[in-house]
Amino acid sequence: MNELAILDAIQTIHAGWLDTLVATFTSLGNAGALFIFTGLVLCCIPRTRKLGVAVLVAIALGALVTNLTIKPLLMRPRPCDVNPEVIMLIPRPHGSSFPSGHTTAAFACAGALLFMRDPRAPQALAIVALIVAILMGLSRLYCYVHYPTDVLAGCLIGLAAGFAAAKIIEIWTQRHTGRGNA
Repeated sequence: MNELAILDAIQTIHAGWLDTLVATFTSLGNAGALFIFTGLVLCCIPRTRKLGVAVLVAIALGALVTNLTIKPLLMRPRPCDVNPEVIMLIPRPHGSSFPSGHTTAAFACAGALLFMRDPRAPQALAIVALIVAILMGLSRLYCYVHYPTDVLAGCLIGLAAGFAAAKIIEIWTQRHTGRGNA
């Protein structure tokens, strides 16, 4: 099955209330706003400060790879450009389709929370972030602005960015607290 066929199949489940809900939800990911806000809130709470920094670093790494490197190189047209007959629920996003920046930011946030080894951090937060990330990726398909492979790539890049951010924060913490220095 080709990717447009998958997106066209998703179009068959549209409903007025769901369209409004998905369009509103997906717009929370514009410019990574929801995920940057999450990182900033975590930075303001002393016991989750490292988590917040990891989230912000992960989002920055994901954006660097996705928006500043891969998208300009590949310039993949969006599905809404290939099939302009589909009624858009949101304004056409700027830039190219591959990979999904919204999905990258969402999974970068979730990945940082999942990969950080902080016993003081609530694990439920990582689970909620992962569910939000999955829903963000699905919302991009529902809105017909990304192909499934765009979302999959965003997921993988985001998780890799979350892992890298967790490692960066872990190494930085060890070096600046004296732990790990033999």
